Amino acid sequence: MAKAHSARFLALVEEARRRVRELSIEQVNEKLQRGEKFRLLDVREGEEYARGHLPGAESLCKGILERDIERLVPDPATPIVLYCGGGFRSALAAESLQKMGYTDVASMWGGWSAWKESGFPSEE
Repeated sequence: MAKAHSARFLALVEEARRRVRELSIEQVNEKLQRGEKFRLLDVREGEEYARGHLPGAESLCKGILERDIERLVPDPATPIVLYCGGGFRSALAAESLQKMGYTDVASMWGGWSAWKESGFPSEE
C-alpha cells in the first residue's frame, strides 16, 4: 500500500532533490559490488532498520541525524550515501548534511522499497 504524502511535504522533498545528488539503487549496488569506501547510512527509524537493511548499512535515523553525525562521521569530506524507505527522507537528510558542511553526500532514490523489489542483497 503506497503512502499518501501531503502536498507540502512533497514540495519540500522536491525542492531538496534539486539541491542534492541522487544515486539509483543500481548505482549504489555497483558501489557496494566494487568495494568502494563510503558510509552507507539508513535514516529510517530503528524498527524499520531492524526489519531489514542494505548490506553494511549503519542506522542513524533522521530524527537524530544532525545531532549525532559528527560523532559517527567526523570528517565532512567522507563519502556518504543515505537511504530511507523511498528516497524522500534521505533527500531531506542529504540537504541537511550539506548545510552542515558535508561535501560528498548522496541520497539513494527509490530507497529500501526499490532495493527490496530489485532482489538486491539485504541483511537483517
